[in-house]
Amino acid sequence: MTSFSTGKFAAEPPFAHGQPPRTAVLYCNLGTPDTPTTADVRRYLREFLSDPRVVEIPRLLWLMILHGIILRFRPAKSAAKYASIWTPEGSPLKVWTEKQAKLLQGWLGQRGHQVKVRYAMRYGSTSIASQLDALKAEGVNRVLILPAYPQYSATTTASVFDAVYGWAGKVRHIPELRFVNHYHDDAGCIRALAGSIARYWKAHGRPDHLVMSFHGVPERTLHLGDPYHCECQKTARLLAAQLGLAQNQYKVTFQSRLGRAKWLEPYTEPALISMGKAGVKRVDVVCPGFTSDCLETLEEIAMEGRAAFLNAGGKEFHYIPCLNDDPAWITALCEVTQQHLAGWPTQTTPSLQELAASREAALKLGAS
Repeated sequence: MTSFSTGKFAAEPPFAHGQPPRTAVLYCNLGTPDTPTTADVRRYLREFLSDPRVVEIPRLLWLMILHGIILRFRPAKSAAKYASIWTPEGSPLKVWTEKQAKLLQGWLGQRGHQVKVRYAMRYGSTSIASQLDALKAEGVNRVLILPAYPQYSATTTASVFDAVYGWAGKVRHIPELRFVNHYHDDAGCIRALAGSIARYWKAHGRPDHLVMSFHGVPERTLHLGDPYHCECQKTARLLAAQLGLAQNQYKVTFQSRLGRAKWLEPYTEPALISMGKAGVKRVDVVCPGFTSDCLETLEEIAMEGRAAFLNAGGKEFHYIPCLNDDPAWITALCEVTQQHLAGWPTQTTPSLQELAASREAALKLGAS
């Protein structure tokens, strides 16, 4: 049989016979600029907004708008916003995502799972492809892809999967892959959210109204079959039930609208303004779709949302932080991960070479 090589596939590391099964979890978040500078923000936005999963309008028209208008004017404004929430350790999103991955590995290890846990970003540095390359070079042959998005959306979850498929299309020996689609209604995740809110209220008192703000997407995605809107609503219902809230004590809204198209409603900032004008004295806002604090929570909600509510006549605004490194949240994430690892070997076993070396060493020891 004749074999022809076209050079399509990436070079593989030397093959070792008898290689033991090694399992890894790749925890994937959205991404962030490397620094809060105009140049880095422009580079990040170019990659992010060029993804056809994120912006679903005719390609040529969108690229003209993106490169002719948005990337000329938006980066400087966005850089200033990033600078307002930047920490000495860097981007909050990266800091929390990296910490969550480390904690997840520790939690899994305590439960007897010897797996590697790495984090990756869909856009920007520490790319999905680079982390998969590194895991493969370390002998990993089974990878669970775990998005940091509780609710499934084609704009986020599916885009992560696209990046994995794109990497796999260039690899000859593809590891066994599994994907976590969502965990929006996972009981442990809901308990972790409710617990964090309850602790906040115990320390700061309760609000007149709780706003649950989710990231927005164009409304047309709902009509095209995207489950995101329904999963956000279910998360909200389960969270309200866990907190014992009546329907008139909380409101579901959607933030981060981009462009002039109709997005999922109601929009967060107009809803806050309406509450302020209606005489609501105190409002608390939580973002159950975000697992790590980031630009959309720390700047858009905790700063811009606060100003909008107070300027409209509201008296007291509280932003309840994301779960970040909350132990109950990491425990819930560990349980979700365990469910999807079921059936895979998660304890390292010695290779044939290692067994032979151990046997030889034992024989030598016995002979002496």
